[in-house]
Amino acid sequence: MAYLKIGKIVNTHGIKGELRVLSDFEFKDKVFKSKMTVYIGKDKTEEVIVTYRHHKIFEMITLEGYTNINEVLKYKGLDLFIDANSLKLGEDEYLDTDLIGLKVLSSTDLSELGVITNVRIMAKGNKLLEIEDKGIVSLIPYQKEFINKVDIKKKEIVVKTIPGLLK
Repeated sequence: MAYLKIGKIVNTHGIKGELRVLSDFEFKDKVFKSKMTVYIGKDKTEEVIVTYRHHKIFEMITLEGYTNINEVLKYKGLDLFIDANSLKLGEDEYLDTDLIGLKVLSSTDLSELGVITNVRIMAKGNKLLEIEDKGIVSLIPYQKEFINKVDIKKKEIVVKTIPGLLK
């Protein structure tokens, strides 16, 4: 089973066993939901989410069979995972980790511009693709206006090139 980290349990909330999760996972709406199976800590203890709500910067969850703060204290500070196979993404949805290593091609002549080495998350959820070519790093916004096609199977992404955008 392949595990995907979706967050970290940073604290409890209240006395009824609610957990406070800090997460920057890009598809929260697909993983933080009732009846979703999650795995906690290094041992990957299997639990099921009963309730979910967003509060300030946290994802708040309760787990099946726990109704008291003392029962869930053991999870404080542990990472939260899901089974990668349980994540159902749409046709044009990709995990940031799937993009790393893709060959970047120009939409004008399909020339190679480099390879994606990182996905930077900026303010308000905006993302930048970090592209490296011969030691030179360039950044392209990961938005539909700049991305023509993503092909995970061919390991390539076609981007709209604008003069001055790349070094």
